[in-house]
Amino acid sequence: MALVAAVGLAFIVHNMFATPKAPPTTVASAPPVMTRVLVAKTDLAVGDRLSDQNMSWQGWPTATLNLAYITDGDSVAAPKAPVDAAVQKATKTVSDIATGGGPKMQAMIGDIVREPIFAGEPITSKKIVRSGDTSYMAIRLPQGMRAISLPLSLESGAGGFIEPGDRVDILSTHPDQAKNGGGMVTEMVLSNALVLAIDQKTDAPKTGAPVSGATITLEVPDVNASIVARARTQGGLTMALRSYADIGGHTAGPSADDGHSVKIFRGGSAAEVVTAQ
Repeated sequence: MALVAAVGLAFIVHNMFATPKAPPTTVASAPPVMTRVLVAKTDLAVGDRLSDQNMSWQGWPTATLNLAYITDGDSVAAPKAPVDAAVQKATKTVSDIATGGGPKMQAMIGDIVREPIFAGEPITSKKIVRSGDTSYMAIRLPQGMRAISLPLSLESGAGGFIEPGDRVDILSTHPDQAKNGGGMVTEMVLSNALVLAIDQKTDAPKTGAPVSGATITLEVPDVNASIVARARTQGGLTMALRSYADIGGHTAGPSADDGHSVKIFRGGSAAEVVTAQ
C-alpha cells in the first residue's frame, strides 16, 4: 500500500511541475483580393436600355474573374475589420456618385440588352448590343414595329431641329386625284411617329446642337409600313415636329388595306385610327 501511494504521489507531482504543451499554431489566412465588376442592379429584359439606374459595381473575388466581365480596373484586399469595410464602401459610393459610376459605366449607358440579364449578374459584351452595331436597330424595335427611312432636308424636317427621340407627323402633299391633277392636297400619312435615327445617329447630341442628315428613320407599326412606303413614291413628304406636351398615345395612321378609317380622340390623347371593313 505504501508503494502504491508513493507511485501515485510521484505521478501527481510530475504532472504539477511538467512543462505545459504549447497550443497549436493557427496560420491566419490573407483576405481575398477583390475587384469591382459591373453587374445589373435589376432584372433586364431584351430591348432594355442600360443606364446608371440599372447598373452598379459589385465586389468580386479576383481569383474567379472571367475575362468577359467588365471591371473598374482596381483590385484591393478585402478589409478585415467591419469598420474598414464600411469606410471603403462609403468612399467608393461617393466616388461613383461624383463620376457617374466612372468612365467604364458611362461608356455602357445607352446600350441595348440582347439577352436577359438577372439582378446581380455581371454584364458582358455578349449580352448587349453597342450603339452602332449592325443588330442594334433590330433589337431596339419593339415587337410589331418596323424601321423605315425617308428622305430628309431642312425644308421637310422642321429646319433641322428634329432629333432622335422626337415625335413627328408625316404629311404628304401630292396632286389631288379626285380633280384629275387640277389641284394639290395634303394628307396625314402617320402621326406621332418616333424618330429612331437621323442618318446613322441614334442619340441626340449632348451639346444641344441640331442633328443634320439626309435620311430620317422612323418607328412605324407593321400595318402602316406599306402606307408610308407608298407615300414616299408620291413625293412631297414633310415631317412636322410634335411638342413634348403632345407626344402621348400610340403611333397612328391610315390602315394598309385602304378601308374607311375614323379618328377617335380619348381624353385629349393622340388620335387612334379605327378602320371599318
